[in-house]
Amino acid sequence: MDLSMTDNARGKSTEKKDENFFVFLVKLVAIVAIFRSFVFSPFNIPSESMLPRLIDGDYLLAAKWPYGFSSYSLPFSAPLLPNRVLAHQPMRGDIVIFKAPPTNEVDYIKRVIGLPGDTVQMKGGQLFLNGNAVPKVRIADFEVPVSPNTHCYSARFETTRSDGTEVCRYPRYQETLPAGDGQPGKRYEVLDLLNTPQDDTPPILVPEGTLFLMGDNRDNSMDSRFPAIANEGIGLVPQDNLVGRATIMMWSTDGSASWIKPWTWFTAARWHRIWGTF
Repeated sequence: MDLSMTDNARGKSTEKKDENFFVFLVKLVAIVAIFRSFVFSPFNIPSESMLPRLIDGDYLLAAKWPYGFSSYSLPFSAPLLPNRVLAHQPMRGDIVIFKAPPTNEVDYIKRVIGLPGDTVQMKGGQLFLNGNAVPKVRIADFEVPVSPNTHCYSARFETTRSDGTEVCRYPRYQETLPAGDGQPGKRYEVLDLLNTPQDDTPPILVPEGTLFLMGDNRDNSMDSRFPAIANEGIGLVPQDNLVGRATIMMWSTDGSASWIKPWTWFTAARWHRIWGTF
């Protein structure tokens, strides 16, 4: 047997395998990029502005198609789409992920309250939409255990359960937005902790192409009630800034897990929150 021919055959076989692996990687990257751009993309919750629905340490999937696609839908916000295509307007009550003004660089998550043409105002902590008070009903207090991911807004909300668990206990309410476009009014829960300046705002008319967005934790959310200033308010958000709609709760952790203690990967999980829908 000619050993040189055998070595050449082996070399070609190795090159072919390397080439096939490279092609596989390219295809895999392309599939992931398409999936994240046009189908679903993961997001994590880094704050408490959307309590009680969303908690710091939640990981969710956002559907990318409901509102159409723009450059913000693409990885790294690649400027490949000059305008939003297949655009659809959100519904009041949707929880949306968007690029926050004024920098349009950081992903935020809030609830849609006002659509174009709506007038939004807060009076004494009560939400008014187009001059009408949005029904707000007091329900059972919301409790969330203290953890590395959760700290009470202030000491006045700290308490201990009978089993010794330290929790934050907050006043909770249920709001119901008005029905529209043949859809029933969205019902959701909010927290109203204190009397704060953002409990009273002037009436704001939502211009065409923009949205009025608010956090459900009304006294701990920098949202459309505040002017668009970096790391502060967001003002009225252009619909072109939309990235997706919160759809499925994928994972939730209280932040107590340690990489060197594998059992904590399970004890830190908030199992009761996983796979919830919005």
